[in-house]
Amino acid sequence: MAVEVLDTLGMKCPQPVLKIAVKAPDMKPGDILEVLGDCPTFEKDVRTWCERLGKVLLSVQDEGDNKKRIQIQF
Repeated sequence: MAVEVLDTLGMKCPQPVLKIAVKAPDMKPGDILEVLGDCPTFEKDVRTWCERLGKVLLSVQDEGDNKKRIQIQF
């Protein structure tokens, strides 16, 4: 199981979700993608993406200044 970090800070939606979608084919079952984002709809968009693709949203950490760290398990 690998943990990879994807920094989408400063990107406006839907760019963070598009970056996750580009990274997804490289992830193996059980891998964790940790995504950093600060877009106002970042958390909602990632939750929706996970639900649609059947991925597990492990955690959402609020890091202040609108920054969030979301872990997705593949």
